[in-house]
Amino acid sequence: MTFAWQTNHVASTISECLAPLKEIKMRFKSFILICLGLILIQACGRNTPPETADSEENSLDLATLPKTIDVQTAASIMDHEEVVMIDVREQWEYDEGHIPGITLIPMSELETRLAEIPTDKTVVLTCRSGNRSGQVHAFLEQNGYDNTVNMDGGILAWEAAGLDVEQ
Repeated sequence: MTFAWQTNHVASTISECLAPLKEIKMRFKSFILICLGLILIQACGRNTPPETADSEENSLDLATLPKTIDVQTAASIMDHEEVVMIDVREQWEYDEGHIPGITLIPMSELETRLAEIPTDKTVVLTCRSGNRSGQVHAFLEQNGYDNTVNMDGGILAWEAAGLDVEQ
C-alpha cells in the first residue's frame, strides 16, 4: 500500500506542478492567436496604399481639367508645382480671408499685371463666389491664355467645405 500511495502522491504532486505550466501554455496560445488575428485584421485593412500628395499629383492630368473645377479639386492640386492659384478679389477682401499661398491679382489691376500670370502652368482663378474669376477666365482665354480654370463657388465654397483660410 505504501508503494501505491507513494506512486499516487508523486503523480498528484507532478500534476500540481504541471497545472500552472498548462495554464501558462494556454494563455500563451491565446496570446499568439490574438496577435495573429490583429495582424490579419491590420493587413486586410490595407489593401490599397494610403493616398499621398505625390500620388494625387501623379494621378491627375492637369491638361484634362475642365474649365470650371470644384473646391475639392482645387485643394487637391494647389500644392502641385505646375499649378498657380490666383485670387482676383480686391485687397480688402483678400485681407478678410484667403486661401493659404494664393497670389493676389485684383480684377481691377488685371490688364496691367498680365505678365505675372504664367502661361506654362495651370492657373486656378478664384474670387468670392466664382463670378469675377469666371469673367477673368473668359478675358484671359480671349487674350490667348489656354491654361486657366475657374474655381466654382470661390472662397465662400472653400470655407463651406471646411478648407483652410488665412488672414
